[in-house]
Amino acid sequence: MADYVLAIDQGTTSSRAIVFDHSGRIVATGQLEHDQIFPKAGWVEHNPEQIWNNVREVVGIALTRANINYSDLAAVGITNQRETTVVWDRTTGRPVYNAIVWQDTRTQAIVDELAGDAGAEKYKSVVGLPLATYFSGPKVKWILDNVEGAREAAERGDLLFGNTDAWVLWNMTGGVDGGVHVTDVTNASRTMLMDLDTLSWREDIAADMGIPMSMLPEIRSSSEVYGQGRPRGMVPGVPIAGILGDQQAATFGQACFEVGTAKNTYGTGNFMLLNTGTEMVPSKNGLLTTVCYKIGDAPQIYALEGSIAVTGSLIQWLRDNLGLFTDAPDVEWMARKVDDNGGAYFVPAFSGLFAPYWRPDARGALVGLTRYVNRNHIARAALEATAYQTREVMDAMNADSGVDLTELKVDGGMVANELLMQFQADQLGVDVVRPKVAETTALGAAYAAGIAVGFWKGEEDVTANWAEDKRWSPSMASGERERLYRSWKKAVTKTFDWVDGDTH
Repeated sequence: MADYVLAIDQGTTSSRAIVFDHSGRIVATGQLEHDQIFPKAGWVEHNPEQIWNNVREVVGIALTRANINYSDLAAVGITNQRETTVVWDRTTGRPVYNAIVWQDTRTQAIVDELAGDAGAEKYKSVVGLPLATYFSGPKVKWILDNVEGAREAAERGDLLFGNTDAWVLWNMTGGVDGGVHVTDVTNASRTMLMDLDTLSWREDIAADMGIPMSMLPEIRSSSEVYGQGRPRGMVPGVPIAGILGDQQAATFGQACFEVGTAKNTYGTGNFMLLNTGTEMVPSKNGLLTTVCYKIGDAPQIYALEGSIAVTGSLIQWLRDNLGLFTDAPDVEWMARKVDDNGGAYFVPAFSGLFAPYWRPDARGALVGLTRYVNRNHIARAALEATAYQTREVMDAMNADSGVDLTELKVDGGMVANELLMQFQADQLGVDVVRPKVAETTALGAAYAAGIAVGFWKGEEDVTANWAEDKRWSPSMASGERERLYRSWKKAVTKTFDWVDGDTH
């Protein structure tokens, strides 16, 4: 009897494997970080082979710590950093270039060329996304245009593309020896190449980007059996039966199944998703329209998404680049040493600004400085930046949906920071709710896989397993709330127009 489901969470900074039992409880975890590669300003890369090696190792760690083996697993689910682009040779299994990460901005010239006179919203009515460096399609074009021999190999049909979900799945199911080249609707919806209505690749947009259709994975639902673990792999014969992009996985794990429910994940960046049901809601306020999930043959569910590029990675930057502290959780200890931000505002536009601005010309700024400001104020300003950016996204969601959010479910690493959570509730003016299992990204992928093989019945089991851990309610006076937010909005304007036309 298989009593567990394994989730592989291939994230921006690390790969994790988590074993869950039927109650949705974490049994054991394995985790390894991978290298963050910065060849030039604005370029961010990962080594796909290092990622694959780490995935294999963390699966072994998790199974060992759980004191089980592959025969105890009902299924495996995969969740992943979206938009991070891998192109590899189907005959050798080797990547032709490092993975280009979602934060990478090198494709700005390609994006501008594609936009032409039509502008950034050229494809938005079809794909739900503005033309931006964030998404996978322009990254594929950059690889084909800049890696020697890549375009010729692609035209021969030798190259495959996928976000990291497709790379992991292909290797797990056999690689060069019969590996399955598949992605799910949530990942496909982040490429700029999928029609949101038909859930199929658009040949015309792929042609605009010079991407042969033979490179693209088959698009499948988020919950079905795609294949089995390869015979001599770490989970031989186990069904691999769920794929969800990380933010959609967290939405699923948070049981946001009702129209109008929303969650916010606090990770490398922040990502708020609002379930809009079977209706696609086009955004007029700087949000993305995306596929939330599709369970087997059931109709696809859509979402509005507000994507924020830099939140948790700002805390990493303070630790690694400035040496302000040695452990990321220390930022809360520092921030609590002062009563407020001392007038300082930190706008972390390291990759430009994502939602709701979509300003690739923006760069980071620390403003409002006086001799009074010290390192503790800067730590607090960095935390507050996460809350302010989240409020901007919530305001846009309320405007697009026409319904004001009444509470926000939260997850991700930063939700352990209680100072941030209280300030978040104060800025939003609604309750902020943390679940007992904060690893909702991996949990969502586990649920999708388990539902596909009958380990869980469906959404009702997910809802039954969800439990509240802690709730923060607003306590700040409305006048103070608005004064702080007004200063934040002013600070954001100071980041605009930094990158000139001759800046590379």
